[in-house]
Amino acid sequence: MGKLQEFEITFTNNKVVYNPGESISGTVRIKTSHSLQFKAIKVYCVGSCGISSKLNDASWMLEERYLSSTLSVADKGTLPSGEHSFPFQFLIPASVPTSFEGPFGKILYKIRAFIETPRFSKDYNTQRPFYLLSVLNLNELPDIEKPSCAVTTKKFTYLLVKSGTLMLRACSDLRGYTPGQVIKLSAEIYNKSGKDTGCVMASLIQRVTYKTKRPVFDLRPIADVEGAGVKAGKHAEWREQIIVPPLPQSGLTGCSLIDTEYFIQVSLKSPEAVVTLPIYIGNIAVNLTPSIPPPHSIAPSAPMPAMPSLAPVVPSAPPAEEALEGELGAGGVASEEIPTKSHSQQDPSGVTLSMSPSAFGHASGPVPLLSQQLAQSSDGSAPLFCVSTGATIPFFTEGNATPVPTSCPLILPPEYSTWEYPHEPPPTYEESCSSNNSSFNSSMR
Repeated sequence: MGKLQEFEITFTNNKVVYNPGESISGTVRIKTSHSLQFKAIKVYCVGSCGISSKLNDASWMLEERYLSSTLSVADKGTLPSGEHSFPFQFLIPASVPTSFEGPFGKILYKIRAFIETPRFSKDYNTQRPFYLLSVLNLNELPDIEKPSCAVTTKKFTYLLVKSGTLMLRACSDLRGYTPGQVIKLSAEIYNKSGKDTGCVMASLIQRVTYKTKRPVFDLRPIADVEGAGVKAGKHAEWREQIIVPPLPQSGLTGCSLIDTEYFIQVSLKSPEAVVTLPIYIGNIAVNLTPSIPPPHSIAPSAPMPAMPSLAPVVPSAPPAEEALEGELGAGGVASEEIPTKSHSQQDPSGVTLSMSPSAFGHASGPVPLLSQQLAQSSDGSAPLFCVSTGATIPFFTEGNATPVPTSCPLILPPEYSTWEYPHEPPPTYEESCSSNNSSFNSSMR
């Protein structure tokens, strides 16, 4: 670097993760071996999003800017040889989106420092990234504590002349999760036919939409579970669990170019049947603690009111789904449990792959163990988030944590050498419900 021996940016308390509305501060450190003339020393705080329709293309087709602040820390003068420090501070706007990095677009934030020198002299610059987390509190989403359920029916023919009816219903225990939590999945299959079905499959899928002129849909399976088929004339149930690995949060509030979504897809082969369960991935877990109303004080002299006798309530007609179950169940359809054949989050012996600290390459600095991070994310004290959709995902927590690049075995990035562009998006939740209802109604006629 010639006269410049050191030129670096440090953040106060080595903090690299910030929330919108916070201030980011630090110091620009310069060390020179000889005196250095300069016109100005400036520090910039910048943040923007860029997207492209080409894989890993740095020449963005569309961009939008969130931050662009400049601070002049020194005007024209001469830096004598030795070490020099210039403090800086910027206020982060409250409306900026969370950091994100994907194969077709990124949301990046940086602090840049420039030393402008006189004419015919070399200018110097350096930069350091920082990360923003706009916390997604799942408790603020409506009906997040309720199950996410979907049902579809399928009428099919086999052996040319024979026909059968099949119903597939799937539910998740909640509609929102945080990294480290477990999705409890259940599925029911009514097979009223003389033919065995193919395997049942459940997948946790991430869909990232890059809103170019021709939108790019990046679909990637995060975890897959496969169960056995259902015998002819059987009613079978399947219960499985999927661990939510560290993933970017659902949605990117404040960004109009990138959107992230998650859903669980439960499908059956032969006959083909699919249901989609939309879910949210957030930073603060759903609070399932029931609220206890305060006890009402009753005067000692006041007699307790007599409880009226209530006649049992008999429904006039069963719900439509129960009616369908009754129809499919007619003729002595037996119930059985579906065994799981394979799980992408388990090794061949069937042991669940744990996200242990040994699977991660620790960077320098005070980094909490992953198990501690996941525990913190569950109780909401220090929300986890990651900014990448790729094979290596850095984890962050609030405080003085340093990014930890990971190679978590639970995350399976797509093989882009065989990737077909663009992916067609799966049906929306509304479309899925509409098609399910139509097939359901047709089967009842």
